[in-house]
Amino acid sequence: MSNERGQMSIDHLKELVRERSRRAEMPLEERRAVMDMNSDMFPVPEGVAVEPADLGGLKGEWSIPAGAGEAPVLLYFHGGGYLLGSSRSHRHLTSRLALASNARVLSVDYALAPEHPFPAGVRDGLASYRWLLDKGHAPEKIAIGGDSAGGGLTMATLLAARDEGLPMPGAAILISPWTDLTCDTGSYRSKADADPMITPQSIRETAATYLAGAAASDPLASPNLADLTGMPPMLIHVGSDEVLLDDSRDLEKRAVAAGVDAEIEIWDGMIHVWHAFYQMLPEGEQAIERMGSYLSAKWNSAEKIPVI
Repeated sequence: MSNERGQMSIDHLKELVRERSRRAEMPLEERRAVMDMNSDMFPVPEGVAVEPADLGGLKGEWSIPAGAGEAPVLLYFHGGGYLLGSSRSHRHLTSRLALASNARVLSVDYALAPEHPFPAGVRDGLASYRWLLDKGHAPEKIAIGGDSAGGGLTMATLLAARDEGLPMPGAAILISPWTDLTCDTGSYRSKADADPMITPQSIRETAATYLAGAAASDPLASPNLADLTGMPPMLIHVGSDEVLLDDSRDLEKRAVAAGVDAEIEIWDGMIHVWHAFYQMLPEGEQAIERMGSYLSAKWNSAEKIPVI
């Protein structure tokens, strides 16, 4: 597999992903180790420094573009079904988002199930946002984002922050978010054959492991079932060939109905979190640039709001 950008079509990528998905299941610890190997396979782009972060005991990583100075902050939650993933596994993605948005990206190693089931991850998400506020970061110069389960955690963190009376950040970005853990939307059936990465059975099992007996209808587990009033502006990216397509569609509809400035972009033929393949897939690069432009525009607009 080449790391040269633009060297792979989405059809070729789908074949590779589907073949990998056919392999026998490994124990959880091995799956975690393999996912962390992304940092070896996909290098950090030039011009970004990666530094460890300690958020009062909660660990993570900073991705800081050269010359960023006091740039805005994107608080990022990685995907992995709440069972897998880390700041290391997503380092290539968060560092590229840092370049695209000219922001400092803080990627958080939130608690994972089954050792720490729901709502442990939500507590860590809220703690990480509160940590940024306590450090003096202006909320309008913060964005929160994530992919897959990290997208669901983004929404859960925003809901928890709102309910505790914290100010909302300037924006949110969601990449193929998993925001309905009832796992019973239409695209679970209509996209089952098209999605090479996620099967309805596997994601339902993942949801059960994360919830550990908690109700999937809890708004912090399934933000699509929450009152979304007061959420910040958000951009949602989802591929047309994803089992989770309706998670994004429903999220955007509910957000708009609640008066939220929400946008959805459905990318034709794309698969789950195609952004992570940007080093070989042109559409991944394009999608990251779009996310970066969106964030920059929101932060620039915040600078122009007069202080009364």
